[in-house]
Parts: sequence; C-alpha cells; structure tokens
Amino acid sequence: MIKKYINPIFPHLLHGGDYNPDQWQDRPDILAEDMRLMRLANCNAMSVGIFAWAALEPKEGRFDFTFLDKAIDDIYKAGGRVVLATPSGARPAWLSMKYPEVLRTNADGSRNTHGMRHNHCYTSPIYRKKVFEINRRIAERYKDHPALLVWHISNEYGGRCYCENCKAAFRNWLKEKYGTLDALNKDWWTAFWAHTYTDWSQIDPPMDHGERYTNGLDLDWRRFVTYQTTDFMKEEIRAVKEITPNVPVTTNMMGFYNGLDYRVLARELDVIANDIYPKWRGTKEDIDTAIDTAFTHDLCRTMRHQPFMLMECTPSHVNWHEYNKLKRPGAHELSALQTIAHGGDTVQYFQFRKSRGAGEQFHGAVVDHEGSENTRVFKEVAALGARMKQLDAVVGTKTVARVAILHDWSNQWALDAAQGFQNKNKRLRATQLQFYKAFWQRGINVDVICPEDDLTAYDLVIAPMLYSVSNAQGQKLAAYVAKGGTLVCTYGTAMVDETTLAHLGGWPGAGLRKVFGIWNEELDTLYPDDFNTVTGDIGEYKTIDYCELIHAEGAEVLATYESDFYAGRPAATVNTYGKGKAYYIAFRDTGDFTDAMMEDLIHELGITSDFDGELPHGVTAHSRTDGESVFVFLQNFNSHAVTVPTAKQWATAEGGISVSGTIPLKPYETVILKKQNIF
Repeated sequence: MIKKYINPIFPHLLHGGDYNPDQWQDRPDILAEDMRLMRLANCNAMSVGIFAWAALEPKEGRFDFTFLDKAIDDIYKAGGRVVLATPSGARPAWLSMKYPEVLRTNADGSRNTHGMRHNHCYTSPIYRKKVFEINRRIAERYKDHPALLVWHISNEYGGRCYCENCKAAFRNWLKEKYGTLDALNKDWWTAFWAHTYTDWSQIDPPMDHGERYTNGLDLDWRRFVTYQTTDFMKEEIRAVKEITPNVPVTTNMMGFYNGLDYRVLARELDVIANDIYPKWRGTKEDIDTAIDTAFTHDLCRTMRHQPFMLMECTPSHVNWHEYNKLKRPGAHELSALQTIAHGGDTVQYFQFRKSRGAGEQFHGAVVDHEGSENTRVFKEVAALGARMKQLDAVVGTKTVARVAILHDWSNQWALDAAQGFQNKNKRLRATQLQFYKAFWQRGINVDVICPEDDLTAYDLVIAPMLYSVSNAQGQKLAAYVAKGGTLVCTYGTAMVDETTLAHLGGWPGAGLRKVFGIWNEELDTLYPDDFNTVTGDIGEYKTIDYCELIHAEGAEVLATYESDFYAGRPAATVNTYGKGKAYYIAFRDTGDFTDAMMEDLIHELGITSDFDGELPHGVTAHSRTDGESVFVFLQNFNSHAVTVPTAKQWATAEGGISVSGTIPLKPYETVILKKQNIF
C-alpha cells in the first residue's frame, strides 16, 4: 500500500498556522521573536499571505514583496515550510473604488460597499483579471523557493452574487444544461402559477423580491453558484500551476457548509483542507461534539480518499461563538489527535500570533498578546508538536472503511426547499449523525461518500433521507444491492428526481420500489409533543417527527406501528434483492432503534474495529494503515479516567512500549497503538 503524502518533499505531519507578518511590519522585534517562538512551539509549517493583498499591491500595479520575502526566508531558516496563499479572499480598497463591478450584489438587488471579506463577484472579468495577475506574480517570485510546500488558494470560498454579469452567466449555464426552454419549463414544472418562460432573458435567480418557490430554479441556482465558484477557483489554480506544476493546491473548506457542493470543488484540488471550530465544553456534551467533528473529518478524508489538511482550528477558543469557552487542559491535544486518527496529516491554527486589533483580536492563537512561551496554551501547543514529531510512520497512511454514509449536497438543497414535512428543520445532518454514532462508539471506520463514489467498495451503505434520486442513481443503488451489498434507507427516500419533480408510480421512485419491496403511501409529520411506538423482534422503540405509511410488497416486516390509525402497519422492513439486502426504516427514532439495528448489521456482516476490546462510553478507537502495520488511536473524550480491556498484544506507536490486558486512559488522553502484520 503506497503512502499518499500531501507533498513528498516533506513527509511529516504539518503543525503550524496562519501567520500574518503584514500586520507587524513596524515591529521587526516581534517578527524576529516569532521565529524563536515557532521553533519552541514545534511548528514546522506556516500559512502566509492569506489576506495580504493590500500589503503586496498597495496601489494598482505597484507591487512590494519585501515583507513576504523576509517572512518566507525566516520561516525556512527556522526549519519550517510555507503554505503560500493567493490573496483573493479580501481585496484592497483601491480595487473596490476603481472597479465597483467587483463588489457583490445581494439577493435584494443592493450592491455591497467595500468591507468585510469574500465580498466579490466571481463572474466579474475585471476581478478575475486582477486576481490572476497577483497570483501569477506570487507564483513567479516564489516558484523556486525551497520553503514552498502547498498552494493555499483563496480562503473559505462562499456566498452568492446577483449582479447582471452573474445573471447572464446563469442563463448561459442553463442553456448549456437544458438546450431548450421547453426542456427547462418541463423539468421546473413552470406551468404551475403560470410561470412558463418564453425567453431566456426572463429567468432571474431566486431573489428576495422575485421568484422563490420554483424548486427546480432554486436547485439549479445553487448548482450554478458551485459551478461559477469552481470556475473562478480553477482560474486561480491555473495562474500558479502553470508556473509551479508540481506544487499541490488546496483551498480551505468548512465541513458540511451548505452554500457549495464541495465535491465539485474537490475534483480540482490535489488535497482537501478544512477549517473546523467545535464547541468543546469540558462536559459530557463533548462526546456529541466529538462524534460530529469525527463525521466532518471523515467527509474531508473521503472527498479524495486520501489524507487531508486541517487548515484552521483554535488551540483555545474563538471569538465568534455565542459563548466563547476555553478548551479545558488536554482537550486541544485530544481534538488535534482526533484529526490525525480520522485521516488528517496536519494540525494548523488560526492564528499563530493574535492580531492586536480589528475583528478577531481576541480569537485564540498560539502566541497571546502577552507574547511569550509561558502561557498554558503555548505549552500545550508545544507539547502536541513534540508528540507529532514522533508520528512520521502515520503520515500518508490510509483509512480502510467497510461502511459508508451517503451525503449529497444536491439532495440536501432539494430537501431544504421542499414545502412539506417538517418545514422548520428537517434535520438531515442529525439523522446522518444518529447512524454515524453507532459506528463511532464501536470504533468502526466510516467513509462519507457522494453518489458518484464506488459503492461496491463497501459492505454496508447507509443513505438517510435520500429525498432526491435520479433514475441513474436509482439504478446504481439497485445494482449495488443486486451484487451483494447491504443498503439502508429511511423515510423520505426517492420522492423526487434530480430536478425536484415528484416520481410517479409510487415511492420510493427511481426503480427503488422493487429494491426495497415496499410502497410508501403517505408521510405523517408529528408535532414536537407527538410520538408513536414501533415494536418487533428487535424491541420496542419510540418514534418522533416522521412516520411513513408503507405497504410491504415482498419485504419482510421487522417492526410495526403500535398506535394511531396506522397501527399494525409496517414501520421497518428488509428485502432480499439479488444477492444483497435492502433495509427500509419508515420512521425517525430517538436513536435507540438505529443503534440496535446497526449493531445487528455489524454482527451479521462481520464488520469489526481494528481495536479488539470493548470500548467504554465516550471512548473510541479509529485506525489508519500502511498495509503492513495498523495504527489505532484509542481516545478518551470523557472528563474522567477510564480503563479499556484488550485481549491483544499491542505496542505503543511512540516508544514501542508493550501493552496488553487493560489500558488506562486519563481524562482527554489519546494512546496510539501499533500492530504489525495485519494482512
């Protein structure tokens, strides 16, 4: 099994963060001190230039790279490498003033003034030209610098623009997709409310003072925003790749951010990077936070099925949560090593030194305003960095998963827009996490896949609330089951197609009615104080939110409803289809039923963790492998000590100390185990 490094010229875990010397050009003493502190913090990679456009080009056409030259040179002399950014995320004021078309237009038709960040139009020819020019100059200047490790393209792409340029580009995109207005009108069902379009110029994006209830329009607009953002990003990448073809490129994403389909952006990147700021509380709720965070890490790893970068996190606290609580002692190392356990090869911070003023001056950082290595946070960061230096064997290794949970941004957008069900919050993410938790707490690796992924790589595929399913996707799911796969779906499956038109002929549509052997006649949405009960051989469980009224058409009934007018109707089923099985859960539960059902499937399919022992509550064990050794990250997310039993003989990955019988874990402790000859 070949290791996949972020950049093979530096086969180590990256530890560092956003570094902004442009903010401290009048303090050479601080810049010199930063290099001493960087070494003491055991940091080996700094992200530079992210919001430095105004310093790099203070006036149009006048460039000054003096501060960046010195910063990159100093970082390299101190033993570090750089993740070099393109500065498009925050443009200089002169650009906004001279070329107002680069300013973003809002959904109400108003145009933004200069300010904030990501406040630009991705379609603007002038903005694209100016961004390409500054990117090209940066690439040409540093193309041969030995510190250059990775290109950091822009920063947290997001947002929409509704200007005339964007409207015209949207119409052209629609012409390419549909070919004719007749095809568009049919797929958007525009005859409803007499919204039929007779000329392309009549089509506007969904806007506050315009059309907001044509679901096909809303879905295609979201897809276009992803397309246009990706197209802008590709131009940024071209500017640097033509000069440095062998330097990998990334952009920092934001997990399950709903504004873009990250799978589309991921196709253009060499490595995935993510920013994440969980709310670590120092209470039992940290276990739920750990599960949510792990799910996000697994998404990032699965986007390219290789190690990813944690581009931003905080070693202490943020300044933009409603309540900005400090991480408790030990929690930072735990959360950082959780990233590595789930396939991350970097732990990087926003930011290395706290800004003295402006919007994030009190955001957590490695170096506080106090300015020394004597703070609690600095010492924890330095200790983590020292530990990461011992983990070169883990770098570039693979995560092997036999279970996958499907997440499709288009499905989420379609479900969000659907007028029906529980309109306020359909809770797709919570439903996904309910399934994910069953595997997390048993130490079983999970991939978070998209419809385009190879399903045959998994023994078990779970697709909660897969509301929008095209005929092609339905055929792919059917083929997966027919060839021996196990598929689990829930209420709300395959009700509409990829344009949000309702499937005719009974739900689930797209050919899945035969796969599941059921027909969904109705969906009952329960009030918050409503509930029903389902019973079967698997036990008795409470239902909340949704109860589908399904008919078994060949499927075996596993559980039935106990009350209301649909008492006795099937609530959960399994159907043999070809060589595989398709499970259908027609209700939402509080988590107990999901856990019990997943436990049964884990045993039935022989899915196991790479750690052999029974895991106490709040303890998990996730693994990576190089094909010869397996590395298990045994992690305690409890604020109290626990003891974990094991029947195997392990060695610690750090120091090779023999471990067997029981493994004690302190609060928030991670023990990394290694086992040879696993295959």
